[in-house]
Amino acid sequence: MERVKRTPRGTRKRDVPLTEAGICTSALRLIDADGVEALTMRKLAAALDANPMSLYHHVPNKEALLRGVARMVGARFRTVTLEDAPWQERMRLLATDFRTLAHRHPNLMAYSFSQPDFIQPEDPFWVALTAVLDAAGVPQSEIPQLAALVCAVVIGVMIAELNGALHRWSNLQPSGEDGPTNEGFGEDGMFRLVLDTIISGLESQLTADHAGERAGRPPQNPRRASGHIPRQLRPPAARREGEPSGDSTSDRAAGFHPKEQ
Repeated sequence: MERVKRTPRGTRKRDVPLTEAGICTSALRLIDADGVEALTMRKLAAALDANPMSLYHHVPNKEALLRGVARMVGARFRTVTLEDAPWQERMRLLATDFRTLAHRHPNLMAYSFSQPDFIQPEDPFWVALTAVLDAAGVPQSEIPQLAALVCAVVIGVMIAELNGALHRWSNLQPSGEDGPTNEGFGEDGMFRLVLDTIISGLESQLTADHAGERAGRPPQNPRRASGHIPRQLRPPAARREGEPSGDSTSDRAAGFHPKEQ
């Protein structure tokens, strides 16, 4: 029986033309399965049943491909705005939805978090975050800096979650002593604690600013304008020697426990 010759893989005509969106979608599947490092243009072409050279008509190189995949995933980020809800609730929902997206595509997000240009001004997360800070009453001139700090903290925690460091750190004992672990607390509890700390710090600072306005002082805290970190946002160990500790209740609300320092 005469064997039927098949056209070599990647050279036969595709039923559907290649598109940048289709290429990125296929690349995301490969990244989810094997990681960013395992992705090559040749593997991607094989998955698409296309000639590898044809991919370069749509994406010039792997770096551009990864940027395209990250943009595609970022555009999928949507959260309920809850514009009538308290800003604290909106902040929690926004950060939680962002975390959910990171855990849905951990390989891609771990790579993306390492890129300094990962978040762009038009990204849905950034737009929503700045809107929440505006609703909280943060002065317009301070919103970019505070939004950057919130991003840095939230993303830093998610990186530690994805690579397993957060789990290990949360179970370290002082000076190598043996003791009970925090298995029952879990990463969900850790993330809630992070959000509690961020929100409590913002509430404390906004309250201080409003008190200053009522007393006739300028709304802009000159110490904060000069780059000084507000006392409410610093752990007790980082405060200057001789500086009053303030209300211990507000410290605990921000996640700082003096007895544990």
